[in-house]
Amino acid sequence: MSVVFMTCFPAVCKVESVMLEMQDPKTGVKSQPQRLVSTTIPHAITGEDIVAWLTNCYSIGAEEAWALGTMLVAFGYIYPLQDHKRLVIKPDASLYRFQTPYFWPAQQWPVEDTDYAIYLAKRNIRKRGVLALYEQVQYNSLHKWMNHKWDFIVMQAKEQYRAGKERKKPDRVVFDCQERAYWVVHRPPPGTVSAMDYGLERMVDPNTEEVTGYCFLCLFSLFSSLVKYSVTYNKHDPFLAPCLPSNPWVTDDVTYWFLNMANVGIPTKMRVERWTFSFGELLSDPRGRDDFRLFLKKEFSGENLAFWEACEDLKWGTAATMNDKAQQVYKTFLTRGAPRWINIDGKTMEVTVKGLKHPHRYVLDAAQTHIFMLMKKDSFGRYLKSPVFKDTQKRAICPDQHMFRKRRPSISPIIVRQLEQEERARMATSGPVDITQVMSKLSNKGKEVKLSPEVQ
Repeated sequence: MSVVFMTCFPAVCKVESVMLEMQDPKTGVKSQPQRLVSTTIPHAITGEDIVAWLTNCYSIGAEEAWALGTMLVAFGYIYPLQDHKRLVIKPDASLYRFQTPYFWPAQQWPVEDTDYAIYLAKRNIRKRGVLALYEQVQYNSLHKWMNHKWDFIVMQAKEQYRAGKERKKPDRVVFDCQERAYWVVHRPPPGTVSAMDYGLERMVDPNTEEVTGYCFLCLFSLFSSLVKYSVTYNKHDPFLAPCLPSNPWVTDDVTYWFLNMANVGIPTKMRVERWTFSFGELLSDPRGRDDFRLFLKKEFSGENLAFWEACEDLKWGTAATMNDKAQQVYKTFLTRGAPRWINIDGKTMEVTVKGLKHPHRYVLDAAQTHIFMLMKKDSFGRYLKSPVFKDTQKRAICPDQHMFRKRRPSISPIIVRQLEQEERARMATSGPVDITQVMSKLSNKGKEVKLSPEVQ
């Protein structure tokens, strides 16, 4: 659970404390197995028991208890077993269950279109193409938008459907209800009011009142993500922390650029620290990728990174060389007896090989995602604990901040000339006066005046 989210959103903390009290084995809402059609559902509760418990526990009226129970259902803490589209508490014998904490809003799992597409594809397989009207519209829209990786989505849906069939029937029904309740809360049908979109109190009707601004949950989720990102990258933001040894954009020192070249021999400590933030940061840095390649080579699994780089080259390369690169990747990594054969499951291999008959930029997306997740979950963690990374971290340098001397501002030539004239005047007034020179100048002026009439 996010500490930032709970600190910024105390109402969620209170709601979860209520949920923990309701699930207490001794003082909470009494649950018992209930028969639903032909299946016995364990730990089911009724709507009237929920309203009665809220009324007795908090000494409130029945109407207020019903509103509080409806809010718990609207936010996905309790889900109905029968009427899934109406997220309200019915004060009767209608059956409900407590949602698993994995799907609670405070967990802040990102509601991604890929996961929703997999869920709809799995329902389409289970229902044999018979979906609700709004689900069919969403399914077609996602199919059109994610056409480049739809094979991967269908493959994941089939795997989840196959794994679900291996469960016992009560467990399978419970999990399906949990998953459906999660998506009804976060992707509600048209015409329903969503608590995730219209605030905590679930009082705003978008059809009658004008909604101005974002909902509280979206704002606080965005705020918590921003705080987490800012805390992580605080020292690496050039606006918040100085560039070491100096900023080459405002000084004449270009040492920073030389220390952070793509394939520098010894990286800086801040650069190595970024590799630990995420696997994507490591792969985005050419120097970090070289270090990770050395680690994989020692573990005899360097073909995984080589395949990922080949897929990136195919994805971002020119269209003229796309077919040749796709065939080269197939011969090097995928064909039987390939020199650098990679280990992927049979269904992913089948989808990839089928797509290579008509190659495009994203034909290797499913296999690349499989290898990326394999390296992220397995190799990346061992790399951070390996002697290769520790040696690089030990040899990394931390340059000292360059201290520049302060330059005196230059004086304008006009001011310099004025100062020189003032200095000459001051010296002239303070020095001794030669009286003979002054008298000779006056006598010469008198002679010139006397001779002037004769000349005329």
